[in-house]
Amino acid sequence: MDTTAMDHDIRVEDYLDDKLQSTADFEHLDDLLSNVEYQRSQLQSQLDDATRELEEARRSAGDRQAALARQIDDFQKLQHSIDVRLQIVAASDAPDEAIRRLEQPMKKLHRVDLAHRYLLLLHDVENLRQSARASLPQSPKAALEPYTKLKQLSLRLKKLQDPADGAAVHLVTYVESVTKTLWDEMKKTMWDELEAVVVKRGWPSVDSDSDVDDEWLLCFEKLVDLQVPEVLYSPSVVALLPVDVMSQIFVKEFRFHFMSDKATSSPQAIGAHCFPWFVALIEKWEDFFRDNFGPVLATKFGHTAVSRKMVYMDPVCAFITSMLPVMREKVASVMAEAVDDPAFLSSLMVQLMAFDENIRSGFNYDGGDMENGWGGLTSEVLSVHFDTWLQAEKRFALERYQAIMTAPDANNIDYDFSGPGKTKPTYAASRVTDLLRSVTGQYEGIKRFSHKLRFLIDIQLTILDEYHDQLRGRLETYLSLTSTVGRVFGVTEEQLAALEGTGTLEILCKVYGSTDHIVNTLKDWSNEEFFVTLWERLQTRAKASEDQGNLAGGMSYEQVKDRTSSAVGTEEDDGVLFDETIAAYSARRKRAEEFLSEALIKEHRKAFRAYLQRPQWSTIAEDPSSVDGYQLAVTSELDEPLRILKRDFDFLSRVLGTAVFRRVWREALERLNSMLWSDVMMSHKFTASGAAQFRQDLRAISSLIERYIPDGSSSLGSLSDALQLLNLPVEVEQGAVSLRQVTDMVFTDNTEAKKALDQLEINTLTPANARQILQRRVENAE
Repeated sequence: MDTTAMDHDIRVEDYLDDKLQSTADFEHLDDLLSNVEYQRSQLQSQLDDATRELEEARRSAGDRQAALARQIDDFQKLQHSIDVRLQIVAASDAPDEAIRRLEQPMKKLHRVDLAHRYLLLLHDVENLRQSARASLPQSPKAALEPYTKLKQLSLRLKKLQDPADGAAVHLVTYVESVTKTLWDEMKKTMWDELEAVVVKRGWPSVDSDSDVDDEWLLCFEKLVDLQVPEVLYSPSVVALLPVDVMSQIFVKEFRFHFMSDKATSSPQAIGAHCFPWFVALIEKWEDFFRDNFGPVLATKFGHTAVSRKMVYMDPVCAFITSMLPVMREKVASVMAEAVDDPAFLSSLMVQLMAFDENIRSGFNYDGGDMENGWGGLTSEVLSVHFDTWLQAEKRFALERYQAIMTAPDANNIDYDFSGPGKTKPTYAASRVTDLLRSVTGQYEGIKRFSHKLRFLIDIQLTILDEYHDQLRGRLETYLSLTSTVGRVFGVTEEQLAALEGTGTLEILCKVYGSTDHIVNTLKDWSNEEFFVTLWERLQTRAKASEDQGNLAGGMSYEQVKDRTSSAVGTEEDDGVLFDETIAAYSARRKRAEEFLSEALIKEHRKAFRAYLQRPQWSTIAEDPSSVDGYQLAVTSELDEPLRILKRDFDFLSRVLGTAVFRRVWREALERLNSMLWSDVMMSHKFTASGAAQFRQDLRAISSLIERYIPDGSSSLGSLSDALQLLNLPVEVEQGAVSLRQVTDMVFTDNTEAKKALDQLEINTLTPANARQILQRRVENAE
C-alpha cells in the first residue's frame, strides 16, 4: 500500500476517533461530514492554485534564460565591435585632432562657468554687506549676523587659496577688503551716533559726579554689542569703541600739550608734565566711568571668557587702554632722542617704571594679562632698547664706583656708621652698598626675569667683584710689607710710616670692617622679597630649562652658577643669589681677622721685649717680711707695654664689633700669657720680693684688660695661679700654708701635689707645672 495513503488513512482514523468518542457524537455526523467536505474543497482549491503558480514560474524562468542568452550574445557582439573600432582609432590621428580642436572651446566654457560662479559669490558678498548696513544703527546685533557670515567667507577663501597655489588673488583680496570696509563702516556708523550724543551733552564739560542719561547709555551699549565678537575672539587686547569715542577729545588734548611745539612737549618734560597729566586725567574721571558704565560691561562680559580681564570688565581700565596708544607714541618719540643721551635715558627709565607702577597699582590695570599682569610701557621699550639702557647704567655705575674709590676719605673708617659694639666699615664700603642699592632701585620695576638677572650680574656683581679684588689687594700689600720676603723687594719710608702706632691695626680693620659690612648687607638682601623672588625664579628656570647654553639673557647655566650660587638648579633649599660673593668676602674677612690677631701678638712681643729681659727678679728686699704686693709700683719696663695695650684696646674697641673684638684679643692674650710664662716665669729665679713684683705687674695688666673686656683676664688665668704659688711666704702665721709645706707636698708625689693645689684652690696647674714653678723660688733652688 502506498505510504502516503496509509498516512492519510491514519490521520482520518485519528480525526474520527477524536470526533466520535461517544454515541452522542453520531447525532452530529451530518455536520461533521459537511465540515470535512468543506475543508477538502479548500485544500483542492489551494492545490490548484499552487499548480498554476508553478507552471507560471517555469515559463518565466524559461523566458529569463532566453533573454539572458540574448544579452550575452549582444554583449559579445558589442565587445567585438568596440575592439574593431579601437584598432581603427589606434591606427588613426583623428582623436588627437579632435581634442586639439575642442581645447579652446572647453577653456572658454570653463571660464564662463568660473565667471558665473564668481558673479554668484560677489552677489552673495554684496547681499551680506547690504543686509549688515540695513540693520544699523538700530540693531547692531542684527548687523553682526551678515557681517559674521561675510567674515567667515573671507577666512574660508583665504584658507583655500594656499592649497590652490595662490589662485583667485583678486577675488580673495576683494572679499577681504569688503569685509574690512564693512566693519569700518559699521563701527563708524555706531561711532557717529554716540559721538553726536556726547557732543550734544557737552562732553567732557560735564560734572564728573553726574549720571549719564538713557540715550547716552543706550548708544554706549549698542557699540559694545557691535564689538562683543571682536572682544571675545581677538587674540590681543582691543580698545572698546564707546570708550574710544569718549576719549578722543583727551587724545587731541594730549597731542596739543605734549606732541606739538609747546614747551611741555620737550622730551625732558615727560616726567614733570606728561606722566602726571595722564594719571591725573584717569583719577578725575575714574568714578564717572565706573559708576555709569560698569554695569553695562558687567552685563555684556560678566559670563564670558574675558570676565577676569579688567580691561573689559572695568571701564576705568578700558579708558586707560584707549589712552595708552597716544602715550606709547609719545614715549617712542622721546626714546628716539634718549638713546643718544645716556644720562637722560637713565632718568627716563626710572620715570617710566614709576608711571607704569602708578597705573598698575593705582587703577588695578592688568593690560589683559590675568596671569602676569601688565608689563607696562617699560617692557615694550626694553624689548628694543634694553642693551642700550643696560650699558648706560653699567657705565654710570662703574663711574660712580670709581668716584667712590678715589674720594679723599674713601679709605677712612666711618666711626659714625653704627653705635658702640658694632664693626665700623670704611666710607667706601658703605657708599658701595648704597650704590648697589640704588642700582636695585633702577631695575626692580622690570617685569622680565632675564633683564633683572642681567642687571644683577652685569652691574651689581661686577662692582662687588672689583671691590673684592681691591680688598684682597690690600691684604696682599700688607703681607708683603710685613713679611721678610716682601721687605727684600723694597719698602718705602711712607709705607713703613703707615705701619707705625695703630697703623697696622687700622689697615687690617679697614679690610675687616669693609668685608664684614658687605657680607652682612648681602645676607640681609638675600632675605628681601625682591631677591628671594628672583632666586626662586632662577631655580625654577634652571631646573626646567633644557637649553643649558642659554639659561637667561644669553648666559649659560655655568656662567650664572659661577656668578651667583653653586646651588643653582639643585634641590638645595639654603642657596641665595649672593652665595659665591658672600663666600669670597667671608674668606677675606677671616683672613683679615687672622692678620689682626697676628699683628697684636707681634706688637706685644715687641713692646714687652725690655720687660722680658729685666734681670731684677731675684733681688732681695731689705725686709722680706714687709713686702706688700699691693703697695708695690708697677715695674718701669712695663709702662710702655701698658701704654701700647691701652692704645690698641682703645682703637679696636671703637672699630670692631664686640664678638670679633673678644675673639681677636682672646688669642692675643693667650699668646701673651704663654710669653710671660716662658720668657719670665720659666726663665728667671724669683725672691719673695721679685715674685711679689711680678704679681703686681700682672695685676696691672689684668686690670687694664678688665676695663675693656669683662672677665677677659681669664686668658691670663694660668699665669695668675702660677704667681699665687710662686708668692707663697716663707714664714707664716699659724693655720696658713708656707712655701716649705707646699713644696714638700708637691715634690712628694702627684697625689700630695693635687692635695696642695686643691688646698690653695688652684685648678689650672698640673703637679708638673707646680714643681716647675716652685723651683723658680730661690729658696728652692737647691
